[in-house]
Amino acid sequence: FSRMVLRKLEEVAKAQIDIATIAPSHGVIWRRDPGQIVEAYRRWASGEAKERVVIVYETMWGSTERLALALAEGVTDEGVEAMVRGLPMADRTDVIKELLEAKGLLVGSSTHNQRMLLNIAAFMDDLKGLRFTRKLAAAFGSHGWAGGAVPQLEQDLREAGFDLFTADLAVRWAPSEEDLARAREFGRTFAREVIKSLAQPVPVHHGTEA
Repeated sequence: FSRMVLRKLEEVAKAQIDIATIAPSHGVIWRRDPGQIVEAYRRWASGEAKERVVIVYETMWGSTERLALALAEGVTDEGVEAMVRGLPMADRTDVIKELLEAKGLLVGSSTHNQRMLLNIAAFMDDLKGLRFTRKLAAAFGSHGWAGGAVPQLEQDLREAGFDLFTADLAVRWAPSEEDLARAREFGRTFAREVIKSLAQPVPVHHGTEA
């Protein structure tokens, strides 16, 4: 609902309404300094973000986790913050909160029954419903005799509205040193894209466009 949020915030500003309390139909009632909540929603709806990449994954035997850690090394090499979160150990709602102000997302899964694992599948379903704006993403993962998770992740990321990069990190069996080196290099490349994207101005939405 980003565009609707921005339109409503603009309407409230033009009406010069003095906001004393924010009382949603569900959620927290905010009575102290509501202006900081209004500003936070403006940032989130505008797609403003930090030099941060969230790396979220689900692994079976540790291979996808090794790729995630190698990607994080590459991201931090470029001075960009990397937040590595493994599901289901991390709560996916906490991961989504961290993604709110992150510019990039790297998402990985092992392949099981030619599909992504269940916790990552639930996470991707959340992303498709939320439809973040102006964020970059790529997929990675490990598989055995047959793949499937990485192409599905890429399709879900497109449907969720992310600007997709191809990582070429669908690795068979345990990642080799060459695979890990490619992951680190892609992490560096992705971090540079994050920095470049943040240097571009945030578009301003006006009027009543749908």
